[in-house]
Amino acid sequence: MEGGDDGGGNGDGGRRRTKKTIRRHQAGEGPSGAAYEDPPVVLMEEDTAEAVPGEDEPVGPKKSELRSRLGWAVVREIYRGLPNFQRAQLKKMGFGPFLRLDELTLDVALIQALKERWDPECHAFLLSWGHMIPTLEDVARITGLRVDGQAVTGVTYTSYQELAERLLELDVTRERSSLILRTRLQASLGVVSARHQTGESQADYTTRMTEDSRAALAEEEGVAADRELRRFLILVIGKLILGTRGDPVSCTCLPLLEDLSSVGSYAWGVALLAHLFDSLGTSSRETGVAGFFPLLQVWTYHHLPSLGRGEPRLVGAVPLLQHWRFRRNEQSLRRQVSSIHDALDTVPFGHWTPYVGEDDATQPWVERGRPYFGRDIWLHSFNTVVPLHHRLVARTLGLH
Repeated sequence: MEGGDDGGGNGDGGRRRTKKTIRRHQAGEGPSGAAYEDPPVVLMEEDTAEAVPGEDEPVGPKKSELRSRLGWAVVREIYRGLPNFQRAQLKKMGFGPFLRLDELTLDVALIQALKERWDPECHAFLLSWGHMIPTLEDVARITGLRVDGQAVTGVTYTSYQELAERLLELDVTRERSSLILRTRLQASLGVVSARHQTGESQADYTTRMTEDSRAALAEEEGVAADRELRRFLILVIGKLILGTRGDPVSCTCLPLLEDLSSVGSYAWGVALLAHLFDSLGTSSRETGVAGFFPLLQVWTYHHLPSLGRGEPRLVGAVPLLQHWRFRRNEQSLRRQVSSIHDALDTVPFGHWTPYVGEDDATQPWVERGRPYFGRDIWLHSFNTVVPLHHRLVARTLGLH
């Protein structure tokens, strides 16, 4: 179903792009701070590895801060609270591997440094030796989401009020909007408060959310169970896969969830990558971070291990996001960003290698997506359509 926009859709295809250029270091030059003039500091609100202030990084909020509200822990605990038949349905839809993933601490400095290397004209990272991008194979192997199937596209509306009331029994934030308050959505799934209570341990915190969700959800199949499943899918898709920059959750995908039997036929992994590419193309002064940036982290940890940003935790685990964790760094955020830029300038040509030694037999989502690997393709996420220039990357790396 090809999507049309009635003029009030939530796409941002008309947003102006600014070209980023990378100046190469010359002999005798200082650190990358000379080439990158005062990169804006990024702080992500749910990052548990807090940046340590230094001389070059004053304490306190800045206008250029980027914020991310993934809400991963809440999604995971609600999933654990779902009845067995709901979890079986989500697995059949292809979300099983993704929903089993453990939370990954956001690598704030790495995301900022990579964002500054993004070339919006060719939708790829510009490094000293050429271009490099995450591909559909990376999406499948890292997240476990489907990259084959129907494009995530369709008609977008000026207002989703009628759909939200009919399918979710929830209200959008205002009459002409596609956003639902996150707190209202979580409360409808049993999690009234996602905040730590005084003296509450992490284990007690997660157990409380799971039990609250389990107590509130329907125990048998029916209209109520279908409504709750749509609410949960809106939270997963609108907060993680196609995450917005603010706290409210987008319900743009709601028309695709009306028929629950067809939800699993869509290539949600492709939509994730399209949304991420589109977010990377925004100004570095943007005050929010959209998209599923853990994909970008693990992709870098796996393909550019010389940066030393991640370390293995579960050897052999799939999807690959289970395999890595963020390596804590006590340097100030600004110094980390500068250090990453220096390291990116010295990554040797041809360092990027394809996946070897992976047990594809345990990853059916990879086998299904294989016909789409290694080719140029258009990535769809409703009103966002961006190219994946695999040929450009392959030519750069000599992988003809």
